[in-house]
Amino acid sequence: MSSPVLALTTGEPAGIGPELLVKLVADTVSLPARLVAVGDPDLLAERARMVGVDIDVRTLDKGRVPESFSPGVLPVWPVTLRAPSRPGCLTVDNAAYVIETLDVAVSTCLHGPADGMVTAPLHKGIIIDAGLSGFTGHTEYLRDACGVEGVVMMLATQDPLHARQVAWQGTRSLRVALATTHLPLRDVADAITGESLENVVHILHTDLQRHFGIESPHILVCGLNPHAGEDGHLGREELEVIIPALDHLRDQGLHVTGPLPADTLFTPRHLARADAVLAMYHDQGLAVLKYAGFGRGANITLGLPIIRTSVDHGTALDLAGTGRAETGSLSEAVSMACLMAGHAFQTHD
Repeated sequence: MSSPVLALTTGEPAGIGPELLVKLVADTVSLPARLVAVGDPDLLAERARMVGVDIDVRTLDKGRVPESFSPGVLPVWPVTLRAPSRPGCLTVDNAAYVIETLDVAVSTCLHGPADGMVTAPLHKGIIIDAGLSGFTGHTEYLRDACGVEGVVMMLATQDPLHARQVAWQGTRSLRVALATTHLPLRDVADAITGESLENVVHILHTDLQRHFGIESPHILVCGLNPHAGEDGHLGREELEVIIPALDHLRDQGLHVTGPLPADTLFTPRHLARADAVLAMYHDQGLAVLKYAGFGRGANITLGLPIIRTSVDHGTALDLAGTGRAETGSLSEAVSMACLMAGHAFQTHD
């Protein structure tokens, strides 16, 4: 089976995304996928020169795939910047550029020839400032672009043991999904309903089977409150919402355990028997995952009709243009997209 074609968006042009793309292609000896950038070819060539990367940027007609791929050559489906871009300097003028790169990548996934998309980080604030007041991030935008009702954000790190052998000894690859995503903390409890929780678990369960080959996924579910509510003494969401939803899911044959106190769930005893953890809100789960494998993780959107992965970090405006940004997470996102596409691969940074 041939390696998948992946569309790589450049993300916020003032951030590290463009240089990560050129560094990944230039530094990788054997690619696990056929990579095509979606962005401004001149931007990519300029950032390559700026950070000292020797790479050949080649513009293609949108949707055309080159006959051969090789290290050091970056094919590009072109999207033109709306305004000049300097590293570290945001401008609302290029918000439309960022959105167009996403639209092109989605189109190539839905209609061919791309088998999946990998996104470099964007800057939500500057897109909102440009007039997209309802924009809350990649996850929600791709949900709407693909015309689905529900999606789930999951981050995964393939090697949580690396650099923390003692703390994580005995655990498998760590996957953390979220019941809610980009919400103020004061809004989280109201956003968690029995229906929404069941929908999230069904999406997580289905895509662990579909994309990761796990026949009967075991999902650990965090409580919302400290000590998972302490039998109602520290909040009643567990008793009134979470426990009934999990009981209903178990009645349907899903393997879910919880709600468990989040402060002790992320320990080897629990994680060794889990295929994924469902956290109730963003920082409850992702702080742990990023501690375990920051820079080696991938952000995955479940529930889409397409494959989408991304990096586990932001635009890093302070690093843009310096050449110091590391490609580890982008490499992991590419590898994860390949895994989800059902291909065996090996990545060499």
